[in-house]
Amino acid sequence: MSQTLVVKIGTSSLTRPETGELALSTIAGVVEVLSALRREGHRVVLVSSGAVGVGCARLGLVERPRAIALKQAVAAVGQGRLMRVYDDLFTTLQQPIAQVLLTRGDLAQRSRYVNAYQTFRELLNLGVIPVVNENDTVAVDELKFGDNDTLSALVASLIEADWLFLLTDVDRLYSADPRRFPDAQPITLVTRMEELHELQVQTGDRGSAWGTGGMVTKITAAQIATSAGIRTVITEGKTPQNIVKILQGEALGTQFAPQPQPVNARKRWIAHGLISAGKLYLDGGAVAAIAEAGKSLLAAGIVEIEGEFQAQDAVQLCDRSGKEIARGLVNYASTDLQKILGRRSEEISAILGAECPETVVHRDNLVLLS
Repeated sequence: MSQTLVVKIGTSSLTRPETGELALSTIAGVVEVLSALRREGHRVVLVSSGAVGVGCARLGLVERPRAIALKQAVAAVGQGRLMRVYDDLFTTLQQPIAQVLLTRGDLAQRSRYVNAYQTFRELLNLGVIPVVNENDTVAVDELKFGDNDTLSALVASLIEADWLFLLTDVDRLYSADPRRFPDAQPITLVTRMEELHELQVQTGDRGSAWGTGGMVTKITAAQIATSAGIRTVITEGKTPQNIVKILQGEALGTQFAPQPQPVNARKRWIAHGLISAGKLYLDGGAVAAIAEAGKSLLAAGIVEIEGEFQAQDAVQLCDRSGKEIARGLVNYASTDLQKILGRRSEEISAILGAECPETVVHRDNLVLLS
């Protein structure tokens, strides 16, 4: 049966840790496996890190740059080299590829989000393997994904993939970093994200010297993907043949089971594609109405506002302690909302001097976060 697969490979798998140079044997193995999967009829997307690491090696830099302008320049050098390597290897196997560079802004605006979806759909229909990376050369901090684990999960959600494979430098998730704690326990299946808290899993956020991720970003990616109904796997990048074995049913790596009732595409966009412009703090009654009764948010339940935003911006809905319980599109600008917070719906038009929406965030534009 044909399936849609997103495969993310990290810098720690793509490069040699001591030099940052490309690990060509690993890349060749990934290319061979993905080309074979494509020939079997699967639709395949590759999310590849490595541009900055490759650029550093190309320019003789001994550590990853911290200054944003230098990092963007190095990424521009490395991205061309990285795509040249991929194109040479895939071409050897007669597999066409395409370069797709994204920033968070490409998913934050609904029209661009839909356009990105249509582009991926056409590429996959043509039998092409899109090779995706963050557009480091032009991305600014507020429009960055932050890591390619998150990017891969958002791409998987966008194209409604069946599987997300996160290839890394360990064979699976452990209760702690096995490189530092030899007695760390392997975790093979996660059916609920709460299990990781119950097992007191120590994820860490170190990543490699040349990368930006770590196990914590992979778990965040798994949370995004599984909420969209996508089975997610963490497995070792140096043995990409594991992808085929997992698809055949072998219990390799750590698998995250998809949620049985995934949210729809538009609500996935609200939850993960948009960048929050502010926060609304709610009283207990409003939290219960939203989280337990599936109600819209009314002005009466808001106790405090944080940030400056316009109508139809995305905002976080938080309880009094600041814990985010939901995210949604707000019907009021922050300046107007400041005047009506805590007030009953029938009072709003008189206060603002115009006909106004009854709800601050309508339930159709609201997504609960686990």
